[in-house]
Amino acid sequence: MSKQDQADSVRVPGAGTEGNGTDGAAPFGGLTIDFSGDTTVGAPTAPAPLPDLAIDFGAPAVAARPGGPGFEGPSHGRTETKLLIVGSGPAGLTAAIYAARANLEPIVLAGSTPGGQLMLTSDVENYPGFPDGIQGPDLMNLFRAQAERFGTEIVDVDIDQADLSGRPFRVWARGVEYKGEALIVATGASAMWLGIESETRLRGRGVSACATCDGFFFRDKEIAVVGGGDTAFEEAIYLTRFASKIHMLHRRDEFRASRIMVDRALQSPKIEIHTNTAVDEVLGDEKVSGLQLRDTVSDELRKLPVDGVFIAIGHRPNTEAFRDWLEVDAKGYLVVHDKTNSKVEGVFIAGDVHDHRYRQAVTAAGDGCMAAIDAERWLESQGITEANTLTAW
Repeated sequence: MSKQDQADSVRVPGAGTEGNGTDGAAPFGGLTIDFSGDTTVGAPTAPAPLPDLAIDFGAPAVAARPGGPGFEGPSHGRTETKLLIVGSGPAGLTAAIYAARANLEPIVLAGSTPGGQLMLTSDVENYPGFPDGIQGPDLMNLFRAQAERFGTEIVDVDIDQADLSGRPFRVWARGVEYKGEALIVATGASAMWLGIESETRLRGRGVSACATCDGFFFRDKEIAVVGGGDTAFEEAIYLTRFASKIHMLHRRDEFRASRIMVDRALQSPKIEIHTNTAVDEVLGDEKVSGLQLRDTVSDELRKLPVDGVFIAIGHRPNTEAFRDWLEVDAKGYLVVHDKTNSKVEGVFIAGDVHDHRYRQAVTAAGDGCMAAIDAERWLESQGITEANTLTAW
């Protein structure tokens, strides 16, 4: 979502020329700070007025990593903790915030591309507290900074394997063994993509994998949905409340979707179904302008002008390291018992790694909150931590 530029200039207090007791001379040479351009939650992007000025606050600088969250806390090298959290999306980082405030000294194994799926999302307008919306990476930066503020140790590594046969639970990442008396698995799920370069280049600029997240931006636009399962039909039917027309594209002539979902789509005047149709390329420079389609029977090519495309060919839960220890359902998602518990006592589950119904940042965050509270109370029951007589939550 584009934001209207503002050109306001904020003057440093006391820099005016009236009533300052300095014979009209403005302190700081009349220095003004220009916050024009970026009006999001993040820091202003205007050039620093004193580019050579260095101010030492007596603490290590916070380093920004391109493509990842902008907060890199100092590494203390801890590998053992009361609560180990795997995953750094809304579920994992919310769990870390609650756990750190309960003095569980959590360690988060965040992955080599931390932040979850919101790192691939541009405008987020349905997360509470941001009436003007927020960029997905900016939101995850704030999650991370808040978790680190309370003492969470965050390590940006992918895990290799886990051993949940007994306590402490053990997880290995890049050859380092991490131990936790309790464990929260919040590894999320990854959207499946077509795997073409133009799709990746235009992701967040007309290419999306979440109709609930991004459908609003395509009001009165012509768009496409790729897929042939229930998810694709659910996305297409949902998008009829926004788009003027939806083209459903499926590479075969039969659908995996249930009959009732197909019938609903066929009855909608806004949905047109194209079978035996594959997407060869997403067209557009700065944003999606159309698709190059290929007939899977005749190999004939044609172009379809659209303003957006939703890829709905499924999600893959990130459960590889835990499949030998935890239950998975028919779709490969982890199975929860009694809110956030797994079948292994002391191991808790949160977020999209088990939730293939809602898949929203706010529901994942709620899951993370519940998992942290359940873990804290379980640790108390085991005598590992003392009962919290204060209100940590």
